[in-house]
Amino acid sequence: MVFDRARRLIREFKGDTYAFGVGALERSGTLATQLARRAVIVRGTSDASRRVADQVQHSLRVVGVEVIAEIDGARPNAPREDVIRIANQLKGLQTQEAAAVVIGGGSAIDAVKAANVLFTLGGEIDNYFGVGRVGEALAVGERRLLPLLAVQTAASSAAHLTKYSNVTDLARGQKKLIVDEAIIPPRAVFQYDVTVSMLPDFTLDGAFDGIAHCLEVFLGAVGRPEYDRIAEVATTGIRLIVNHVQRAVAVPDDLTAREAMGLGTDLGGYAIMLGGTSGAHLTSFSLVDILPHGRACAIMNPYYVMFYAPAVEIPLRAVGHIYREAGLTDADVDALSGRDLGLAVAEAMVELSRRVGFPTTLSQVPGFTDEHIARALAAAKDPQLRMKLQNMPVPLTAEMVDEYMGSVLLAARDGDLSLVKNVS
Repeated sequence: MVFDRARRLIREFKGDTYAFGVGALERSGTLATQLARRAVIVRGTSDASRRVADQVQHSLRVVGVEVIAEIDGARPNAPREDVIRIANQLKGLQTQEAAAVVIGGGSAIDAVKAANVLFTLGGEIDNYFGVGRVGEALAVGERRLLPLLAVQTAASSAAHLTKYSNVTDLARGQKKLIVDEAIIPPRAVFQYDVTVSMLPDFTLDGAFDGIAHCLEVFLGAVGRPEYDRIAEVATTGIRLIVNHVQRAVAVPDDLTAREAMGLGTDLGGYAIMLGGTSGAHLTSFSLVDILPHGRACAIMNPYYVMFYAPAVEIPLRAVGHIYREAGLTDADVDALSGRDLGLAVAEAMVELSRRVGFPTTLSQVPGFTDEHIARALAAAKDPQLRMKLQNMPVPLTAEMVDEYMGSVLLAARDGDLSLVKNVS
């Protein structure tokens, strides 16, 4: 039943613009023809991306789409150098009446989204970080981005479905975000069984990124008109991932578990189109030099749950029920409130991380120092990342960051949930 509900929600979300599940790759060519008759392929570097690229190119040939060039995709975390390189390579091609077809995981797709912006609008990538800046620039110049077909190969960020592009400054160890409706790929494909080749660590990082998307949006939805829709999307996604992630790692070719990961992370993408992520995502951007994104969110979210708990009791109980059903806590979440409820759910989340072998504190992460805390607090005050503070169920101003977010980070460093301060 939960699988059927997930498929229905995704169809409501994307309609005929998205091919997902069994046989989806066969529809790549048909979807591409809805964009253009010529294509530039940007391919990720993984073995999975190369295998999927062969199937996509066959599908393109069958419907008569001409491949005019192939470009190497980006490294993990979409480094800004790779974004600039891809943009420059696009400039050297005859892209009139052509589409870009990107094949890869979330980083590969994020990089092409950002490169498409640079290719079309020029300037510096920093000009487009934040909310809505791409659309504004396109309107002023009466320009349009290259149409994009995004072919996903990893159950993780749902970059193929969303308005987000994460780009990393490797030299500074800091990730920043473009948020704009204009960069949503107009067509997308994800055949979930291609993820059977994902390594266990990659599978886990992607799964916990999906949980984080659903959880953070859900907790931030209290009092919003679309709460009921967000609740259905988020709880369905969390339930699929929490109940199947251990199986997906233990038996990589279990197609039911793989479909659960694909559907669950896609619903994470749906969630972040309905609302925004918040604290854990914001902090993860400053941990990029020592942790994969999903793992950083897995560490941080229990501590942010403790911070948000008094303000989000209704959605937090719903999340608690999912973790209880999965055997991750014995707590009677219906009988708890405030910090006690937050503690029970946070401990259940920590237990899932422990069972899959994730670190549960920042101090357990090789390379972590208190400088990462300082970097995270500074980043939280950056106007280009302000949307994450505003998305919090307990919104913070820049002046409140050191006291309250600082307490969350210290708690995560030491593994002591009692250190988290709540706003009175």
